[in-house]
Amino acid sequence: MRSRRSHRLLAGLRQGSSTATSGRIAVFAPSPILTVTIERGADRPEVHLHPGGQGFWVARMAANLGAEVILCCALAGEPGRVLAGLIEAEPLVLRGADGGTSNGVYVHDRRSGDRVEIVSVESYPLTRHEADELYGITLGAALDSDVTLITGSQPHDVLEADLYRRLARDLRTNAKRVLADLTGPPLHAVLRGGVELLKLSSEELVDEGFAAGHQLSEIVSATSWLHEAGARNVLISRSAEPAILLEHGAQPTLIELVTPTFEPLDHRGAGDSMFAATGVGLARGMSARQAVRLGMAAGALNVTRRGLGTGTRREIERLAEHVTIQSVAPAWTEELSDGGVCH
Repeated sequence: MRSRRSHRLLAGLRQGSSTATSGRIAVFAPSPILTVTIERGADRPEVHLHPGGQGFWVARMAANLGAEVILCCALAGEPGRVLAGLIEAEPLVLRGADGGTSNGVYVHDRRSGDRVEIVSVESYPLTRHEADELYGITLGAALDSDVTLITGSQPHDVLEADLYRRLARDLRTNAKRVLADLTGPPLHAVLRGGVELLKLSSEELVDEGFAAGHQLSEIVSATSWLHEAGARNVLISRSAEPAILLEHGAQPTLIELVTPTFEPLDHRGAGDSMFAATGVGLARGMSARQAVRLGMAAGALNVTRRGLGTGTRREIERLAEHVTIQSVAPAWTEELSDGGVCH
């Protein structure tokens, strides 16, 4: 399933050939999807086939930023065979488990300028044996990497939720850093395993019942609860508002990260780009706040472009210099130090 280029990249990872500024990253992406998009051409329709799904978009952005990336996923059926070829064309290593049921597919028609869904078929749940194979592949890749990024799938039940807990715990037991961007049962499971950084949006905070609303005080309370539940650092994106980072070092620190303001062309995928770039920053040896600064730049740039998980390393790193970091409500930070804020 791997091309000769992937074999060379993987060999480099095992030999520790990455430079200090690239980082090595494993991305856990249970079931990528095949995306088919119909666009208006000059004289006839154009049909584009691409890999999709949160995990792939995260992996592509990390690779764009120069990281050496291993994408761990399950592939099966006709969509899986097409996905394998498409993913192999990307500058990353594919480690695919053989799934017994097909990956999901969606077909969108964008000839009108709007995105019209023609058909959408979800990925099927993996069997116990398929899940075990994917788990083993991911453990091997993660132990070779600096950071592991855990992403989810749609629907949530592609894997049993407890697998996320075991994966996070096994990697932490072996001194590996784990970042997660999940919702639903996988989110609650991975918290029980423990993660270095958890990324959520303010909308997800409310939907998951961690916050009663979108007020800053409610978000601060939720970040404290999530830290107590198993996330060492907590990153909350807030659409056009500054992101909130609860950073735990010697003492907890609550900061805002503010990006330049741009007119959005397509907001989809900004959170995935932010998550991927944050992981790259940590893999490079940055502090949590500096890694999130890089993540904020990637997310901000993504909204100015068509396509998910796009943007070049040079553009993102230059934009990161314009992301400002400022403290939030010193009184709340003191309460966090005292353990006085809870949900």
